[in-house]
Amino acid sequence: FKMTKIIYIEHEVKDHSRTKLICSKFNNPEIIFVDRFSEVFNKRNQSFKIQKANPALILAKKYKNLLHKTPENYGIGNKYNYYFSYMYNCLFDCKYCFLQGMYSSANFVVFVNYEDYFNEIKKISLANKKKNITLFSGYDCDSLAFESISNFMSYLINKMPKYENIELEIRTKSTYSKLFSKNIIKNIIIAYSFTPERFSNKYEKGVPSVDKRLKVIKRLSNLGWKLGLRFDPVIIYDGWQEDYKELFVKIFQNIDIDNVHSITFGKLRFPETIYKKLIKENISESLFFNLEKKRNSYETDNENNIESFLRENLTKFIDQRKIFFNN
Repeated sequence: FKMTKIIYIEHEVKDHSRTKLICSKFNNPEIIFVDRFSEVFNKRNQSFKIQKANPALILAKKYKNLLHKTPENYGIGNKYNYYFSYMYNCLFDCKYCFLQGMYSSANFVVFVNYEDYFNEIKKISLANKKKNITLFSGYDCDSLAFESISNFMSYLINKMPKYENIELEIRTKSTYSKLFSKNIIKNIIIAYSFTPERFSNKYEKGVPSVDKRLKVIKRLSNLGWKLGLRFDPVIIYDGWQEDYKELFVKIFQNIDIDNVHSITFGKLRFPETIYKKLIKENISESLFFNLEKKRNSYETDNENNIESFLRENLTKFIDQRKIFFNN
């Protein structure tokens, strides 16, 4: 990816060792100090699309709300679910991504106080010793696409074995996998998101091909890591069913089903405000979705269609108890 030319740094973290390490990975960056990241990130009238071509990097400190409870119908088996974002925005440019409708800026924000995230995780683990908890990473960013710069997951995963009542899902479309060695960590799930190749090539800019991701999955599967498969969102377009069938065959040829921890799928869901912003940002492109204004979501009428199709086709390969519909 293009090396960032401009790095904004909050005064609060300018002497942080991690700030220095991250800056050292760029060639002569222009550094600008700010009081709070929001001065740059939340500015009005920014063009997400223009910034996406060469985003700046913002290094900041996250003060509160480091962990959030997930929506009620969101999970992979455990009753207690949380998500977190050590980073805002993503290296990839998926045309259906809600981030371009949620944020006014395409710049990357990395919160460098990783220890505070870990302390919150530790707190939840110790306070709920008898409960099984799932933590989801990769909600406001891709968990691994920026890892070679941030090293966040490398920091976190080495601490996870001590906290057995927590499982950590690392969700990604990236092929970065250096941090997953032969030493398997039992309470980590590496979850890969997929859409069919024909769709991905057109609408997921920068995302490695299905084949490249499958190569990584095959290696991790052979090592014995727990893997997740994420078809969320399932996108409906002309010929989607045949494309998804082909995708499932391809995936299950490359993966040992015993290592599949879970499969999730869901429909594309937008509030109307985000949908409108997506249309505005992609005015020159033919997009593939239509919104039913009354219901504030995408393809409501297809929800049952999506669910029955996915269940019918996935159960040809895997036990239905491993399949979750996150609606």
